[in-house]
Amino acid sequence: MEQIFSLKDKVAIITGGNGGIGKEIARAFAGMGAHIVIAARNEQKTADAERELGEAFGIRTLGLKIDVGDEKQVSRMVDETIEKFKRVDILVNNAGINIRKMPQDYEMSEWDEIIRINLRGVFLCSQAVYPAMKKNGGGKIINIGSMASIFGHARMAPYGTSKGGVVQMTRSLAVAWAPDNIQVNVILPGWINTPLTMQARRDLPGLEHRVTARTPAGRWGEPQDLAGAAIFLAAPASDFVTGAALPVDGGFSIMHIEDVP
Repeated sequence: MEQIFSLKDKVAIITGGNGGIGKEIARAFAGMGAHIVIAARNEQKTADAERELGEAFGIRTLGLKIDVGDEKQVSRMVDETIEKFKRVDILVNNAGINIRKMPQDYEMSEWDEIIRINLRGVFLCSQAVYPAMKKNGGGKIINIGSMASIFGHARMAPYGTSKGGVVQMTRSLAVAWAPDNIQVNVILPGWINTPLTMQARRDLPGLEHRVTARTPAGRWGEPQDLAGAAIFLAAPASDFVTGAALPVDGGFSIMHIEDVP
C-alpha cells in the first residue's frame, strides 16, 4: 500500500520552493524520495533551501533563479531540469505575490504584476513541462490556489482574480491533458502562517481572531499542514483524481456564520 504514496526518484519542480508553503512541500516530497528543483527569485534563500534538503534527505537538488512570469526563464528552468535529471514528473505552481489595497487605489502596474506572476506564471510553467511529461507517459501538476479563489476580499481584487483564474485553468488543463495521463489539481489553502499572511495580520487589525473564530479546527494552519495533500496529489494514489480543488483550511470554507462563536 505504501507504494501508492511513494515519490522515490521522481523529479519535482517547485516554484517559490525556498520558503513558506513551497518549502514545506519540498521537504515533504524529499522525505518521500523525490529529487527537488527549487525555482524562485531569491538566490540566497534558494541556495539555503537546496543545501538543507540535500543534507537532510540525501536527495539530489537543483536551485534556479527564476521569474515565473518570464517565458524565456521558465523555458530555461525546464531545460536545466531535464539536463540534470533527464525528466520532470511533478510541477508545483506555488510562486505568488499579493498587494492589499481597495480596488480604486491600485495602480495598473500593480494589477499587471500580480496577474503576471500568479496567473500567467502558472500557465507558462504548466505549458513548459507538458512536453516532458507527455514523453515520460504522464505527470502531476499541483497548483496552489487560495481561499481568495472562492471568497471575495475587499482588499485583494487582483489577487482573488488571479487565484480564481488558477482554479478554472486547473480544470481546463485537466481536461486537455487527461489523455496524456497528466493529472492537474489545485490545493486551496486556508489561512496559513506564512510571511504573506503575517503581513496581512499587520495590515488588518483583528484578522487573527476572526480567522480563528471562523475555523472549526480552532487555529491557523501551518505550512506543514499542506504536506499530506500535496503528497497525495503528486503520488500514484491520485491517478484517477484530476481537475479537483481541494481545500486545506481546517473547515474555514464550510463554516456557516451562525456557528462562529
